[in-house]
Amino acid sequence: MDNHQKRNLTFLTIGLIFMLSGIEYAVILPTIWRYLQILEAPPYFLGLGLSAFSLSGLLTGPLFGFWSDRSKTTKSIILFSNLFEIFGNFMYFIGYSKWLLLSSRLVAGVGAGAGSSIFGFLTRSTRPEERAGIFAAIMACRQVGLLVGPAFNLFLRLCDFRLGPFVVNKYTSPGIFMCLLWVLLQFVVLAMYWDVLPISTEGAAVMMEMKQGEEEEEEEEVPLMGSADEEPVHTYNAVNSGQLETSASSELQSIHGVSNPFKHFSASKEFMREEVVVLLTAQFITLFNQTALETMVTPMTQRYFSFGELGNSLMYSLCGVEVILGFFFVRWLSRKVADRAVLATGLVICCTACIWCLVFLCNPRGGYGWELSAFIIGVFLQLLGLPFVAVSQVSLFSKVTAEKTQGFSQGVRRSVGGLATILGPLWAGGLTNNLYIMLGMMLALLVMITVMTALSYERLTEPRAVESAQSSDSGG
Repeated sequence: MDNHQKRNLTFLTIGLIFMLSGIEYAVILPTIWRYLQILEAPPYFLGLGLSAFSLSGLLTGPLFGFWSDRSKTTKSIILFSNLFEIFGNFMYFIGYSKWLLLSSRLVAGVGAGAGSSIFGFLTRSTRPEERAGIFAAIMACRQVGLLVGPAFNLFLRLCDFRLGPFVVNKYTSPGIFMCLLWVLLQFVVLAMYWDVLPISTEGAAVMMEMKQGEEEEEEEEVPLMGSADEEPVHTYNAVNSGQLETSASSELQSIHGVSNPFKHFSASKEFMREEVVVLLTAQFITLFNQTALETMVTPMTQRYFSFGELGNSLMYSLCGVEVILGFFFVRWLSRKVADRAVLATGLVICCTACIWCLVFLCNPRGGYGWELSAFIIGVFLQLLGLPFVAVSQVSLFSKVTAEKTQGFSQGVRRSVGGLATILGPLWAGGLTNNLYIMLGMMLALLVMITVMTALSYERLTEPRAVESAQSSDSGG
């Protein structure tokens, strides 16, 4: 199997990992609210349960990223992190108390920390011009999971039997179901995942192989005694070959962990640059708003529209279809438009969506039909802007930060997002009856990041692009 086939199978496996994370979220979110109520948990436990998963990922993401940057491998990290998903979901299945349920989400969240290693691997294994499209495809895989997950809920909600000492019903079955899926994924990773060489070193490896082949041919073809005219040519070739071998071997050595990517690394210089701060802020605000709305949606549909588990599952399925189409549209758009333009478009859509919700959902009037229509439009607009912002800021972040420390940098980015997904549900959980304050704060944050993006627009591009633009200006 050649390197190209291994690379494609590895990307396919990464897509399956993200799809399973989406399935897990989709099968647990519609039922966790009632599950906690059965366990006599107070209302704020919904926010705690959703935030616990993110807390673990926040803490472990940079650690997994640091590990992958030093070892230049991700397969062993994925296999190790998946064990936490397996045990965490089994704990969720047991669910004897609200505290065990909360602990189960903490344990499962450790497995999500490996996402930083995966994004670091993708950055090193893709070219800048194709990166946004690949990121969009990988993120779409998670949305496919969010779409497929509710379909699994259709039969999981019918479960009503005992498995030894454990009760299997529509609230506990998502735990054992996800436990089995993560176990199956371990075998897929073992069979179909390779730590392929990064794009930057594939050329070096090929050049070394060609050089070795040329040396063998020269040894066979060069006569025992050559003319004086040929000597300088052979001497010149030997110097070039040596330089090539030194350059290529040094690159390959860095891949296999001989060099330390953190030797001259400075966190303050890397993460306090203007463009990095803007992208990390965009990551925080969009995920804060998204998780706050997700926390609000289930109680809101129960209160205003009397949705049960089935109604919520169907709603999440339709949302998944929209987001998947959005990611594929952004994948196409990213080939024609710069990442920063995609980011700006997404922020404008998100601001529009938040204004709509603030105007029409805080104090709904006009009867059931109008209230449901206003709710559907609000959710549609919120989800429409998500792919634009999500793909563009991840792609831009990978381009403005150092490639050798991508695992750690992506871990920091995901930790910022993890903090947002902790605070978002906590913020929304206490304000489900006061939507003006909740949505007003969300709109203020969106306006802030939109202004920051506008002011830093020229810096939101690859460093090489910035340097060429500056040199052309100085030359003119």
